[in-house]
Amino acid sequence: MTVDQLPATSREVRLASYPRGEVTLAHFELGESPLAEPGEGEVVVRNDWMTLGSVARDQMNPDTQLPIPVFQPGVAMWGRTVGTVVRSNSPDLAVGDLVEHFSGWRDYAVGSAHGFFRRDRSLLPGPEYFLSQGPTAWHGMVGTADVREGDVVFVSGATNGVGALAGQIARLKGAKRVIGSTGSKEKIDFLVDELGFDAAFDYHDGPVADRLAELAPDGLDVVFDNVGGEQFEAAVRVASRGARFALCGALAGQHGGGEGGSPRLPLMSVITKDLSLRGFATLHTPDQIEDWNARFGPWLREGRIVFPHTVVEGGVPALPEAFVALMERRYSGTVLVRLS
Repeated sequence: MTVDQLPATSREVRLASYPRGEVTLAHFELGESPLAEPGEGEVVVRNDWMTLGSVARDQMNPDTQLPIPVFQPGVAMWGRTVGTVVRSNSPDLAVGDLVEHFSGWRDYAVGSAHGFFRRDRSLLPGPEYFLSQGPTAWHGMVGTADVREGDVVFVSGATNGVGALAGQIARLKGAKRVIGSTGSKEKIDFLVDELGFDAAFDYHDGPVADRLAELAPDGLDVVFDNVGGEQFEAAVRVASRGARFALCGALAGQHGGGEGGSPRLPLMSVITKDLSLRGFATLHTPDQIEDWNARFGPWLREGRIVFPHTVVEGGVPALPEAFVALMERRYSGTVLVRLS
């Protein structure tokens, strides 16, 4: 393999300041850092693809309650990325290896080989597929909600990267009916026609509880909640006795300082219906990620699942605008930025 000459610098996106409401382009700055040959035990990785997720908004909050580090103003941000090793001074990784890591928001990543995880290119159709949010969707739908054959399932925020896969996983596990919520007629069609959801609705169209009662007249057995707020409250009202809730996110409270992250919980409904409410973190072990990739590849080849994603071109400079668009819910599926 030809070894390309390294540039003298690597572009990177830094946090300019902490947002106190909506995220705008003014909260980011584009800079450069020197790029050198790797030291002992280190590698240089050309970042090829990066995924954007709403969790980064919480990392822009110095008071976040999440168990992950917060971004610091003036310092390069980080995120989940796949790339190609272009220099190696380690016996553990070779030039040309595909690796996954968390030093995104930049052209190149340099560091100890132990911070990069080799991926088998033959498992999935392309390197970007390793950035699916399948580990989270699988862990929440199967490990947390224990979806079963014959269940009626509701996925809130169903067109984001996690929800779009969670709904498909429910079908693969034998769910009788899968319902999704989203924000437009176009996205309803996407859920039903492309992802195989049985029904979907626009949460803007009247009380959510009324829509859920209409689409699930016998109640909900599983709720995979990405949103919180009214949608969570409505799902509790419509839930069947013994329903299992997997609490994945609170999109209703992440953008613009909304209160959707603090929904009202009708305790008597939870008690009398014997509901199970379980939150789960999205920090996965290497074994969980490899287990998902081993399932994902065959399902894709067999046509049993699709990977809904949006590709954003433009490299590192396009990341801030893409993130603002993500927070404004302008995308469907996993958001992938092509970095090289």
